[in-house]
Amino acid sequence: MDISHIEHIGIAVSSLEEAIRIYERVLGLKCYNIEEVSDQKVRTAFFMVGQTKLELLESTDPDGPIAKFIDRKGEGIHHIAFAVQNIEERLKVAEINGIKLIDPIPRRGAEGLDIAFLHPKSTSGVLIEFCEDRRGH
Repeated sequence: MDISHIEHIGIAVSSLEEAIRIYERVLGLKCYNIEEVSDQKVRTAFFMVGQTKLELLESTDPDGPIAKFIDRKGEGIHHIAFAVQNIEERLKVAEINGIKLIDPIPRRGAEGLDIAFLHPKSTSGVLIEFCEDRRGH
């Protein structure tokens, strides 16, 4: 299997600044990157916990996917992302096994990763993201 580790856990928040303060002051973590991904209508903030990242997600648009998620379910865990090699092959394997793909073709995500999501209705209610780092490091 070519999943090497949990790349990150995505957490939907209403206020990036407020959430960053909590993660830094209460948990003692350090935010190392804030980035806007305009085509996904989101601003992200990243923290390292061992080899795994926490990604805080704040909507930049009231009709964006994170805003809609918070409206439906409230703030909290949004997705779990797995680091993979050959993301296209992982997507084919998922589809062959009856998984509905949100992204049949990978797209660019935060931190320059290629990403693709699997639909939670076909993954026991969990929004799963595959991430591949093709930047060569």
